[in-house]
This record gives sequence, C-alpha cells and structure tokens, in this order.
Amino acid sequence: MTRNQEFELSPMPPELQRVAHEIKDIAQKAQGNSLELLALLRMLEGAHREVCEGLFQESLPDNRRALYSLLKDIEAQGGWPYIHRMRLHSFLINLSDGNPIEGYSGSDRESETSS
Repeated sequence: MTRNQEFELSPMPPELQRVAHEIKDIAQKAQGNSLELLALLRMLEGAHREVCEGLFQESLPDNRRALYSLLKDIEAQGGWPYIHRMRLHSFLINLSDGNPIEGYSGSDRESETSS
C-alpha cells in the first residue's frame, strides 16, 4: 500500500475531504500548465510549513508520556506528512527526454542544499 493510499483510506473529517477534493480539482484544471501547477505546489508547501512550524508545534504535548502517545498515533495513522521536492537532476532529465544534458555532471547536491 502506498503512502497516498494510506492517506486516502484513513478517516478524514468532512471539511478536510472537501479541501482535498478542491485541490485535486484545481490540479486537474491546471493539467498541462506547469506554471499554474507550480503555483499550487508552492501554495501547498507554504501552507504545510505555516501549519507545521506554527500551529502544530504550538500544540505539541509538554511531557514525554503525551509526546510518546502522539508519536504512536502518528505512526498508526500513516506516518509523518512529507512534501517531496523534485530534484534538479530529475527535472533536467524530464526536460531533456531522458538524455544527459551537455555540461551537467548529474550531481544534484546543489539543488538539495538550495531548496
């Protein structure tokens, strides 16, 4: 079972189901428009960061027993959310139809540190 399947199978409040459906609709409407899809991804990443670094961190338990319980719940319900960033190397391969790009060494470490 993939991470997406786990997420879709876990119970989600109706309000979050509506938001997820709306995001999928927006992405479908933008299909083929890289700039619109990139804007959507940036918005999602920003919202993720805002919730994670603000509201979520503020809501964390203040004792070990409660924190351990939360961590067990996180693992039982699909693990920690993750937003994957496409690496520069993958992007360049897609751009070049799978053929190596002249002058590109293939190392994408620069993109990992700058993202």
